[in-house]
Amino acid sequence: MAVSNPTLAELQRLTRTIPIVFAQVSDPVGGGFVAGIARPGGNITGFQNFEPTMGGKWLGVLKEAAPNLSRAAVLFGSDNAANVAFLRAAEAVAPSLGVQVTAVDIHADAQIERVIATFAGQPDGGLIAFPHPNTAANRASIIILAARHRLPAIYPFRYFATEGGLMSYGIDQIDQWRGAATYVDRILRGEKPGDLPVQAPTKFELVINLKTAKAIGLHIPPAFPLRADEVIE
Repeated sequence: MAVSNPTLAELQRLTRTIPIVFAQVSDPVGGGFVAGIARPGGNITGFQNFEPTMGGKWLGVLKEAAPNLSRAAVLFGSDNAANVAFLRAAEAVAPSLGVQVTAVDIHADAQIERVIATFAGQPDGGLIAFPHPNTAANRASIIILAARHRLPAIYPFRYFATEGGLMSYGIDQIDQWRGAATYVDRILRGEKPGDLPVQAPTKFELVINLKTAKAIGLHIPPAFPLRADEVIE
């Protein structure tokens, strides 16, 4: 059982025979983990979290929450093919939203605090954190940086918002783990992973932290929270 693209990549390097079920992996075909969605082939199958187009979706949702947004710093990992695809999608959508995208490589750039501080020196900026082990591991400092510089920010998973981030839009992670458990069960009963289709997420949730919005002085359009699955007040 594997979670995240880097973990799956390492397990794939170690074995091409032991069955592997993954969860919360982005773009498994583009990442070279499976041959196809309907028939993955090989020894790997599982549950993907985000399509590459989500990069543009996150930018669009952030713009809805902060209509004055004209610049967005995107925290991504150049070591992750799915993150690169998210970035390209965000860059493609940005002109239609009137937003300029600035890529911040959390894999190569150790000076994230300095880069964000410099970015925040100009007005109407925002922050997007892509799903990556580094954004998850450093979420506390990223959330603090966003608050310190009064940057509206969007994150990929609910726990970012519950821990103080402005908002999150992403999959129901528990639902993915339940699905992965059923695949593990089926494989242990004799089915082959290569015959089990990769499953796309069916549940997405928008969580908004109005306490954080108030703290950074962001006036969210009144209709926007009505779309949320959860509002933290």
